Amino acid sequence: MSRRNVLWITGFLLFFASAVRAQTGVNNAALKGDYAFSFNGMTTGDGVTSTPFAAVGRFTADGAGNLTNGELDANGLGVSMGGIEKGAALAFNGSYTIGADNRGVMNLNIPGGGTLAFVMLANGNAKFVEVDASGGHGTVGSGSMERANTSAYNTAAIAGDYAFGVAGFDQSNNRTAMAGRFTANGMGMYSNGAADVNLAGHFMTFNALAGTYAVTDGATGRGILIMPPAIGGFPGNLNFVFYTVNAGKIFLMEMDAVSSATPLLNGTLLQQQTPLGGFTSASLNSGMVMYWTGNNGGPACAGGGLLTGDGVSGLSLTYDNSCNGTSAAGLIGTYSVASDGRVALRPGTAYVVAYLVTSNEGFILVPDGTVSFGFGESQASGTFTNSSISGQYAGSTTTPASVGVTIFSGEFTADGAGNLGGTEDIGAPTGETTNAVSATYSVSSSPTNGRGTISGSFSGIVYVISPTKFAVVSMGAPNSAIAIFEH
Repeated sequence: MSRRNVLWITGFLLFFASAVRAQTGVNNAALKGDYAFSFNGMTTGDGVTSTPFAAVGRFTADGAGNLTNGELDANGLGVSMGGIEKGAALAFNGSYTIGADNRGVMNLNIPGGGTLAFVMLANGNAKFVEVDASGGHGTVGSGSMERANTSAYNTAAIAGDYAFGVAGFDQSNNRTAMAGRFTANGMGMYSNGAADVNLAGHFMTFNALAGTYAVTDGATGRGILIMPPAIGGFPGNLNFVFYTVNAGKIFLMEMDAVSSATPLLNGTLLQQQTPLGGFTSASLNSGMVMYWTGNNGGPACAGGGLLTGDGVSGLSLTYDNSCNGTSAAGLIGTYSVASDGRVALRPGTAYVVAYLVTSNEGFILVPDGTVSFGFGESQASGTFTNSSISGQYAGSTTTPASVGVTIFSGEFTADGAGNLGGTEDIGAPTGETTNAVSATYSVSSSPTNGRGTISGSFSGIVYVISPTKFAVVSMGAPNSAIAIFEH
């Protein structure tokens, strides 16, 4: 995201400030219990070019600064995340410390070491960035740590209807994204599936999807999900490793050697809240805040908008999209919803696919050259103005689509009157920086409810999802991104 110039004091002082923060540990109890995590990133050797990297895993935090029972799977090209290029079920332990402002530092005891800066959310989850790159070398990226329900660490717990969304890059940094759905039988088989794939600008729709899955380790929640070649477009199996958050949410990552046929895809599987009789047009009956990222082989791009369905077949859309440099207000169109939750959105002359998780919420996929992919969340009822952004927020960059994106996590306070301040930790190829943040925002309920602008340390378009959550789309930067802020 674009920022005002920040005075660089010295590398020593920046390190010292981080060290002081790391030594506090007064809020260590906020991170306690079993967690699953997912990380999207990239590895660079010169700070400019990069190769894809991703990781998924789990750990146990004791609430006193110690990590045990850690396990992670990593995939990529080159040396990443503490010297790991690719590994399966790698054991680790570590330590962490959380300061009074809910910002923390985590050190993973893995080959070469791994350092993460993170910020806690009110629900005990956390958002994090990797901060151990330096001198133009290393791994940068962001991810999420979420409390895990160990009672769901079995194949039988994964049963019912699920929607999924995954995205990533191949060895040549060509972007691929896939969204879809299937029905799991609780015994290791899934069927009744459908999926849409954008393979580096080549869009495909498949109406038959079936395969297998299994939780292979009941102690860690680790499992395997296989998509056979019948999906089309891929000559071989897509083999995913996953870690269970709970029966309704799973982090998954493609674990085959990275190639054009098996790009490094990373994402989420969510249980669908399917209405009796299936989804219908009534499942899109109010506002949905959408946000997405894309890349066509150059700088990253991003977009966001508010789509409103009328519950019948009509929609209106206001959006801002750095991928093609356009914005539109009140664009009129139509939509149709299949009983399995697949939605065809036609705003104006455009075409967008969505797979619903529940009403007004689901994965978003666009058949464009930048492979735009993201998520849509139901906007809370009511009108949104400056007062809707108020209180303490954890903020972070989500799914950065190039090494040039500013990748941060941090703690921020909004006064409800248009002012936001706080502290951010940035993970960049040149090294970690910790900055004071000052920004002003302006949000209105009209003509688009909850849309606004923010400027200062952050610059972009704001879309309010609820009184506790909002998204920022950076529009002017050479490498645009999505930042999510939530209480």
